[in-house]
Amino acid sequence: MTQGLDLSVVVDDGVGLLEMNRPPANHFDEHLIGLIVDAARELDDDPRCRALVLASRGKHFCAGADFGDGGAFASDHAGVAARLYRRAAQLFEVETPIIAAVQGSAVGGGLGLACAADFRVADPATRFVANFARLGFHQGFGLSVTLPEIIGRQAAADLLLTGRRVDGTEAHRLGLADRLTEPGAQRETALAWARSIAAAAPLAVRSIRATLRAGLADRVREALDHEHAEQSHLWQTADAAEGIAASLARREPVFRGE
Repeated sequence: MTQGLDLSVVVDDGVGLLEMNRPPANHFDEHLIGLIVDAARELDDDPRCRALVLASRGKHFCAGADFGDGGAFASDHAGVAARLYRRAAQLFEVETPIIAAVQGSAVGGGLGLACAADFRVADPATRFVANFARLGFHQGFGLSVTLPEIIGRQAAADLLLTGRRVDGTEAHRLGLADRLTEPGAQRETALAWARSIAAAAPLAVRSIRATLRAGLADRVREALDHEHAEQSHLWQTADAAEGIAASLARREPVFRGE
């Protein structure tokens, strides 16, 4: 077992548990995404590990990047995002299957992180939110590719254009949540599922997964470049300033198309 301030890694019974430790919201930055990528890459080469579970401590799975004072994107949004996306792209090159245990909310980039996994486990109270349009800018973290691939183009367009919340029950119906558990049983269910994958022939599992995900990393990397360009432009608008301010103040935004 390795233990850090922001991420802990435990390997047991063929499964590597990667646990984010920034409760309650588990906001990420380049450092945390890098820790996840590096740990997953290391476990790719560990014969004791045949499947991964990505989880987090606290109320929420991940509320994305922090736009508050002193947050990762508080200044130089474009520069910080460029560095973060370079690390995020590497997550799609991991060779070991990943199951995300999603409690509370997966919001914005946190939804992107959940969608980087092969599977997602939720309960009825889980909330999935692609809230970018409600903040005044373009989606990121490869969601332009992953979300339509998981739930289809029309459902993805609905979630991205409205920014509405989807609970665990609807997410399961859409295919965004692959397993719907009893309240609070996400991690237990994800670990059991990962152990069932770990019990299968490891060379066959990696071969099958590579076939199913062929070209995904390249498509995500291309999408990240486009997402970053669109975000860099839209972050300069008055609407983005209003969307972020309204989110921090917990009020409804008033957008003017400026």
